[in-house]
Amino acid sequence: MKVNLEKEPNNIVKLDIEVPAKDALTEYNKAVKKISEHVNIPGFRKGKAPRNMVEQHVGIERIKQETLERLLPNIFKETIMENKLDVISQPYVESYDFEIGQDIKIVAKVELRPEVKLGEYKNLTVEVEEYVTPKDAFDKALDGLLQRNATFSLVIDRPTKENDVVVIDFDGSVKGEKIQGGAAQNYSLDLANSNFIPGFAEQLVGKKLDEEFDINVEFPKEYQDAKLAGQLAIFKIKLKEIKEKVLPELNDELAQKTGNFKTVEDLKADIQKFLDITKEKEDRKNSDNIIFEKVLSGVKIDIQDSMIERESQSLLEEYKQRLAMQGYKWEDVLKTQNQESILTELKGEAAIRIKNSLVIDKIAQEENLQIEPADLESKLKELETTYHMDRMEIIKQLNQNQEMFNALSQQALNEKVVKFLAENNKVRMVNGKR
Repeated sequence: MKVNLEKEPNNIVKLDIEVPAKDALTEYNKAVKKISEHVNIPGFRKGKAPRNMVEQHVGIERIKQETLERLLPNIFKETIMENKLDVISQPYVESYDFEIGQDIKIVAKVELRPEVKLGEYKNLTVEVEEYVTPKDAFDKALDGLLQRNATFSLVIDRPTKENDVVVIDFDGSVKGEKIQGGAAQNYSLDLANSNFIPGFAEQLVGKKLDEEFDINVEFPKEYQDAKLAGQLAIFKIKLKEIKEKVLPELNDELAQKTGNFKTVEDLKADIQKFLDITKEKEDRKNSDNIIFEKVLSGVKIDIQDSMIERESQSLLEEYKQRLAMQGYKWEDVLKTQNQESILTELKGEAAIRIKNSLVIDKIAQEENLQIEPADLESKLKELETTYHMDRMEIIKQLNQNQEMFNALSQQALNEKVVKFLAENNKVRMVNGKR
């Protein structure tokens, strides 16, 4: 067998392959045998029909295809290994000349990983704006704790206020037609934290118990249901209950109820500790990002369009899956958004993702950073905590899904490279804006 390699633009290698007639005939006859075992040919048991009968029954071209399917995987594997080709996609056949009794001539192509030329990525010094904890962060944390432990008392002697919780019946319509899913009874709504259509909760303020009234609202123009987007709607309301939120007293008893604290001061110290840890994490994250951006600025890499196209299609499928999980249909999205604009945006994201991945892999290669069992163990613990799943169930799913395992391994490698960059570059923190 002869294989000639020729480098083409866009990181493509052309493979001119010649399979000797003798080897080709041997594989052709094997293909005949295999096909004959799976087809019914009158007058013959499966696997016993002579070659000419199999050719007449299924066609010579069908047998040639089977022959190539038998030959090519090993040819491609040997060629890639012998020439140390760093491929990023399966080789594909562009053309072939296959005549029985003659050498098979095949032209195939394979796409290579783009060459990454790193600039300086060690001993750099970067300036990072220090994360500033908001002045009201502590007070907001305390207030959030009080809100979570609030109780509610029924109100019968005054109209609703903006911080009340109400129980209502509602029934919505647009142009006289009922809105699908736009009606409910005994619905509890926190007026201060409503996720209803803008203007809905606001119009419930100042209403009296048992009052019946209409609310007029306009659906946002970007609303997910194209039939309702930008439409004026009327909701018939009956106010059935008014509840006033009663915040608890901030004392030692509340602290003990909230967690493993003896006093309010212990609780406050824990909140401050959380804010300090948050600041440390934000500073670390910002530092890692700035360092990596600095490294990227010195990188030279030519990413072929085919890689970006494949990645953008993958991102599109992820987007569709997220929509489906949220109960939306792709067809409905296309009623309000142009598919080309979505793909253009995804291609930009795909290019960034590919470049980041290639640079991380290159640094890992240069520094001999490899995934160790401890790295995967750490990721498994994260999955256990995040998804509350059994360890053995996670391992089972990873064994059944190679893509999932590869993604987990890539995450572990990413973190290892980020840690390496953090340890081998200097960060100078500068005052952040308040």
